Amino acid sequence: MVQRNRLFHTTLLFFWLIGGSSCTSSDSTKPTLVTTGSYFSLEDFFLKEANRLAKLAPTVDKTVSRNGAPENKRVQIDDWENELALFIASDINKPAWQNSYRADSTEGSLIYTSIDPELRTQKIIIDKHRNGNIKHIAISNSTGNMLYKTTEHLDYYPDSLYQINKQQQVRVIGDSQYSIRGILQ
Repeated sequence: MVQRNRLFHTTLLFFWLIGGSSCTSSDSTKPTLVTTGSYFSLEDFFLKEANRLAKLAPTVDKTVSRNGAPENKRVQIDDWENELALFIASDINKPAWQNSYRADSTEGSLIYTSIDPELRTQKIIIDKHRNGNIKHIAISNSTGNMLYKTTEHLDYYPDSLYQINKQQQVRVIGDSQYSIRGILQ
């Protein structure tokens, strides 16, 4: 009985070690393509990025624009999780959505396309380098009803740039366009 317990624990430890090492790249500071659940987890990826960027503390050349009127500042981001909140909120790993996206992949990219036009996140494109590190993530979101329609296009290039372009059409108020562009220094 003791030997069987020892074997069980040794086997468990082995799988834990193998599983833990398979999810990391040789350069742990570089973002890699890891899938959990049915789809690639944007939430996990961007929470790790928020933590990584908080430790790096890069200066950001940030431009915010509303209806074409830009304002530019060099800033230190104190809360990267908040800064990347729209990216995190675009995660499609919900049990109810398990069969709601078509997944297509090539050697260098992974594409999720919604098969349900009612879902907020309509498309995710994940481009990667040959070594598996993430090169670019593009996300298209859309929501609306009879009174308004909102579309968002999000782009993220690790260690380089993030961009959010949002367009709102509100029946009574009219159209508005917003953009945020952060260039990491």
